[in-house]
Amino acid sequence: MALTGRTALLSALGALVVGFVLPSWLGILAVQLTLLIAILCDLTLAAPVRKLHFTRTGDTSVRLTGEAHIHLTLTNPSRRPLRAQLRDAWPPSAFRPGDDISASRHTLRIPGGERRRFTTTLHPTRRGDHHAVRVTVRSYGPLGLAARQGSHHVPWTLRVLPPFTSRKHLPAKLARLRELDGRTSILTRGEGTEFDSLRDYTPGDDTRSIDWRATARRNTVAVRTWRPERDRRILLVLETGRTSAGRVGDTPRLDASMDAALLLAALAARAGDHVDLLAYDRRVRASVQGRTARDLLPALTDALAPLEPELIEADARGLTATIHRHTSRRSLIVLFTGLDTAPMEEALLPALPTLTQRNELIVAAVADPRIEELAAGRHTPQAVYAAAAAEQTRAARHRTADRLRRRGITVIDSTPDNLAPDLADAYLSLKSAGRL
Repeated sequence: MALTGRTALLSALGALVVGFVLPSWLGILAVQLTLLIAILCDLTLAAPVRKLHFTRTGDTSVRLTGEAHIHLTLTNPSRRPLRAQLRDAWPPSAFRPGDDISASRHTLRIPGGERRRFTTTLHPTRRGDHHAVRVTVRSYGPLGLAARQGSHHVPWTLRVLPPFTSRKHLPAKLARLRELDGRTSILTRGEGTEFDSLRDYTPGDDTRSIDWRATARRNTVAVRTWRPERDRRILLVLETGRTSAGRVGDTPRLDASMDAALLLAALAARAGDHVDLLAYDRRVRASVQGRTARDLLPALTDALAPLEPELIEADARGLTATIHRHTSRRSLIVLFTGLDTAPMEEALLPALPTLTQRNELIVAAVADPRIEELAAGRHTPQAVYAAAAAEQTRAARHRTADRLRRRGITVIDSTPDNLAPDLADAYLSLKSAGRL
């Protein structure tokens, strides 16, 4: 039972009026008895809370920063009209900080035996699965002096998917892919590509592309043109250890890696390549294999949505062994990891040669733009010290990247905004050079 502010107000007014007629103690007793009878009558006439029936419908998934609508249908099975306040409780991360507190609260008036539907609008601020907490109903009597209150568990799960903000780069990358694919007049040549046609030699052409038999049959030197091969294998590997938990601005490194992986997957699927996903630290956290081009992006976003960094050191040997189990033929492996000197030199660098023996390898890392800003500071003594530390960090990353490049590994070290387009460009460059 819950008493309202109206109850306290009536009690005070009643005591004031009766105090002029009866002795103080008799007046107070009379007011309390009258008020108690009114409260009991009000509670008796209030619709019961425990017998209410609830069902949910609405969105089951939404992209981060999007808007989800969850519908709650409430049935009042009793004969008494329901006058109530309802709260549909969700975790705080299901709402934006500036959202009105009334977003999950509703005022109800439902006649006996009828039903009504109410909508709660969510604006999630975190990826992953958001579960409804409880539905709390406070049912008032006709006088509004007291109320019955109870809670119901009405389950519902909203999966918040990665935002895929790099989707805006996809049209430009697809246009370049169409050029490489021979759909325009620009044709590529290189080792490991499909033969397309013959044309006349022009200065600057690779002499290895000259077709000597065709040249012997004509008066000019003929060269072969090529189209990039399809049906290549691409494995996206997200290292989910402690380095992926570091935040760059307001975004964890893992989220920036996810965004780049989604853009590359969308581009490679359009190119006719097969894309798989593996997330690993000391065990497999997520895996997507054998999906068609149509099902690939939904499967990836669904697998990445609940993925969170683990505050543990990644197992490099276990990672390489797992990659070998997922690659039965030559593949392009894109490893999303950090370029921190200690974990790279102590664990990952010794294990990389087994991956590069038969695969093409790209290491994609998220760079912090704040490092560049600090390295340029000279205006105060504190800024000079910060610049020295930033320069030392930057030099260490460059040394690590150079060591990887000397082993034939492509390194992409870009800020969160540039990582996705830079990685897509690297993929297209490898494809045009026939290295896939």
